[in-house]
Amino acid sequence: MSGKKFDYKGFLSPFTWRYGSPQMREIFSEVNYRAIWRKIWVSLAEAQAKCGLVSREELEDLRSKMGSENIDIERAHEIEKEIGHDLMAEIRTYAEQCSKGGGKIHLGATSMDIEDNADVLRMREALDLILTRLVNCLDSLSEKMKEYRDVPCMGWTHLQPAEPTTLGYRFAMYAQDLTLDIRMIEILLSDFLKGKGIKGAVGTSASFKRLLEGEGEPADIEDEVMRKLGLDSFAVTTQTYPRKIDYFVLSALAGIAQSVYKFALDLRHLQSPPYGELSEPLGGAQVGSSAMPFKKNPIRSERICSLARYVSALPQIAWENAAEAVLERTLDDSANRRIILPQGFLAIDECLNIYDGIVMDLQVYPKAIERNLKNYGPFAGTEAVLMRLTKKGKNRQKMHERLREISSEAWGALMKGEENPLRQMLVEDEVIGSELDLGDIDELLEPSVHIGDAPNRCGKFLEETVEPILLKYKERIGERSVVKF
Repeated sequence: MSGKKFDYKGFLSPFTWRYGSPQMREIFSEVNYRAIWRKIWVSLAEAQAKCGLVSREELEDLRSKMGSENIDIERAHEIEKEIGHDLMAEIRTYAEQCSKGGGKIHLGATSMDIEDNADVLRMREALDLILTRLVNCLDSLSEKMKEYRDVPCMGWTHLQPAEPTTLGYRFAMYAQDLTLDIRMIEILLSDFLKGKGIKGAVGTSASFKRLLEGEGEPADIEDEVMRKLGLDSFAVTTQTYPRKIDYFVLSALAGIAQSVYKFALDLRHLQSPPYGELSEPLGGAQVGSSAMPFKKNPIRSERICSLARYVSALPQIAWENAAEAVLERTLDDSANRRIILPQGFLAIDECLNIYDGIVMDLQVYPKAIERNLKNYGPFAGTEAVLMRLTKKGKNRQKMHERLREISSEAWGALMKGEENPLRQMLVEDEVIGSELDLGDIDELLEPSVHIGDAPNRCGKFLEETVEPILLKYKERIGERSVVKF
């Protein structure tokens, strides 16, 4: 707490201004965090008022100063500098503003009754925003799936030409990852994300039992507070909620990181001129290199990969926080949780906003797709040639070896910069050419006939999986914060 003001003369986290949307930054802002603390304190006072522990006048005084407009960070930091406890500093700041009710703030509670429930409320709001981002990315991909479901393109395995697929089917692969991520967020929000509740030090509710003196049960106060917060609580806690929840949340974010990384890495390859089939949108004034004026670098895709790689490492820290939380409480998780939770969300928020912008304005180059199909697609037809020759009575193993030799020779010519000679070599082969005429060979080597049922699978996936999700969340579509650079 060495300074009150922040500027560019000292270190600032890139998440303060460079990465993440204003909406996500607001969720994890210090003002919002402290406003949530005050909301919990007021909810506790409201529940205690029903038990006669807080007067109506005291309660109204606390309510009058609970809003974010009353947060005085400067004063709280002054107090914290003296006492070394941020939550107690906020209590004192709040109490100074409430001459009548200030003495009842935090009655019976421990710090984690406030901070842990506030953390879960923030994570719930942040996950809900991430869900909106995922739905919009899925919506953008669905449009590409529809547009390109029947467009053949070269498939690649081991970064080598394989067999043709369709561009729409490839987009469906990326979309399927997002549907799994959406489901994981739904499960977290519906089944796993719960607060500590109001259970006092070490989670036994002993302080509240003493306050009530037999006039009611501590669980009644807890239930009332959590009802007001709209949050379920764990039946059993220590001084904190189970830190396993942080691990689940960050693992879900890391899962999204994997999805966006896969898409971005594929795009980086396909934007490379030897492939040249796709490109992220490039700004007219965008500079690719300080030295090479011609460069067209995939900076958006690379940023996704960079941030996603960071997020992938965060679950390990959460794992250690949960595993090494000795007995009822240790504080060695506190400092890193202030970093990994907000930054994990902000990084994925940035990644998804970039992803959405890329997909919406994706550049597709049909001539490059056709070029690659022409060069490499015919090789996929050699299996069809093999089947046709076998049906005509030829020995499969001998024909397989002959086709392998011809393909290898044709590949060598292609690597020398010549046009693919496979078609002509098959026509001129004394065995194959005697069994199959030019029309047969052209038919069997045509790449577009080797895409299987990819278009149908793409359409079925759209109809049965993607469109129901988009319909379920139709009110969220269009809530975008797309990153242009």
